[in-house]
This record gives sequence, C-alpha cells and structure tokens, in this order.
Amino acid sequence: MDQSDYGALVVIARLDKVVVGNGQPTVIIGAINLSEGSFYPGSVVGNLRDVVKRAGEMVDEGAQIIDIGAMATGPRSQPISEQQEMRKLIPAIRAVAGEVDVPISADTQRAAVAEAAVAAGASIINDVSGLKADEGMAEVISKTGCSAILMAAKKFPGDVYTIAEIKEALLSSLEICRRHNISLKKVVVDPAFGQWPARLDRLGPRARKKFGDGDYSLATYLDLRILVKLREIKTGRPICLGISRKSSIGEILNLPDPRERLYGSLAAAAIAVVNGAHALRTHDPLETLQAARIAEAIRDAVG
Repeated sequence: MDQSDYGALVVIARLDKVVVGNGQPTVIIGAINLSEGSFYPGSVVGNLRDVVKRAGEMVDEGAQIIDIGAMATGPRSQPISEQQEMRKLIPAIRAVAGEVDVPISADTQRAAVAEAAVAAGASIINDVSGLKADEGMAEVISKTGCSAILMAAKKFPGDVYTIAEIKEALLSSLEICRRHNISLKKVVVDPAFGQWPARLDRLGPRARKKFGDGDYSLATYLDLRILVKLREIKTGRPICLGISRKSSIGEILNLPDPRERLYGSLAAAAIAVVNGAHALRTHDPLETLQAARIAEAIRDAVG
C-alpha cells in the first residue's frame, strides 16, 4: 500500500450531505441506542415513538447526523443475533428517516443489516470493526454508495491500542475501501476511544491495574493517549471520536454511573477538538456542540 496516497494532511469528507474535515465546524453526531445492553441506560430508547421524538430533539439541539444502533458493544455487552438486530434497527431507521431532515447513520457490523438499513433510509454506515467483521460489508457500502465511519480494528472492534497499531488498522480499512472502489471522500475514521472487550482481553489483568503515578488503570491511560496523540493518527481522513460518558471518564472521576459523567465528557470532547477531532458522536448534542465551539475558538486563536 502506498501510504502517500493518504497524505499527511487531513482532507474533506462527506457523510452524506454533511461536510467533515479541516476548516469545518466540528460535526455533532447524536447517538441513539436501541439495546438494553448499552453501557449507558439513559441513552436507550425503547419504542418507535420515543426514538422519533429523541431524534427530533437531538436535531433541535444541534446534531447534524443521527446514529442509531441496536447491538451494544461495550465492556459488559452481549451480542445479539442478526435477526434480532434487524428487528430492532430497521423499523427505527425507517421511522426516523420519515421525520428528520438530517442523514441517518446505522451502527452495525453486519452486511445484511447495513443493506437493509440503507434501504430503510440510512445513508451512512458506522462499522466499529472497520469492515473486518463481515466480508460483505465493503461490497454493500460500495454498491449502495453510502458514506462510512470506520473504527480502528485489526480483527475485532478496539483490539488495537498503541498509536502505531491504531494507524495501521485504519490504513488497512482504507485499503479495503480502495479494493472495493469505495470513495475515500465518503469515509471518516474513528481511533477507537473506549474500553472495548477485545482491547481488555489483549491487555489481560494489566488492563485494570493502576498505571504509573496516575489514579487510574492502564486501560484508561491508553484512552488518554489517544486524545493526546490524535494528530499523529495521519490517514488522510477526518477523525470522528465517540467519547461520551465512557468508562475511562468514569474511572478518572470515580463516577461509576454514566448518568453523572456529562461534565467529564464535555472536557474530553473539548480537548479532542483542540487536538484534531472533526466529529463527535455523543448522547448530549446541545452540551457537546457548545463545548466544541469554545474549543474551536481556542484552537484557532492559538493558531
């Protein structure tokens, strides 16, 4: 692979009609979870009427994209069958697509679910496996012409954690895109902030042990490194981060309940924007939008 094709400078991408990248305001992606297994129960929406209502509220709060997922992928989540995912996700996408005037992203790793989601009204696929969980996913994205958010993964979501590994995993996902004639102008990458099950498995007992002089674990330290080193993850694609209310924020603040992690999430989001994030996936669009705009002003004042 000729890495020079990706370049050192991030260029513009389009997630459907939403422009993401350098020189653009941070894009806010509102996250709606349909799975009771989500790490943050406050984000779970149970019925279609409430899904549509929450999507509309998020758009009013400044979300430019609505991301809907039906299978949780957090540290204590359990997988569900393809049929279960399809039953939950597709009606929700169809209902939201009929009511909101922003692009809809389908959070799925399965090609059949992605294809059905696009048919129901989604125009973006958010694949936390980076096209590696299902060999058919790249073909679906290529065939439908939809946009994509691809997270760093070697084999499983979040199974990489050093900056070098994250960059290599993302570049390999972009190479899959090239092989399937997926336009990189429609692709945004995600460096996998979070305590993903595959990452914790790789780290083993070390994951939960206190690291260095900090009052937090190695797993949390590795998340902090992602925020610090964002500008070193040079793939030529804009960067999207999902930080909202995650475990590392809770550990640093000693807040086991995700409902109490809003302020920590906003602080991390602001740092991410200053350090090079172009889009933020969040449960709290209004607050995150305000934090991002302040962060942009500080970043641009520094020059």
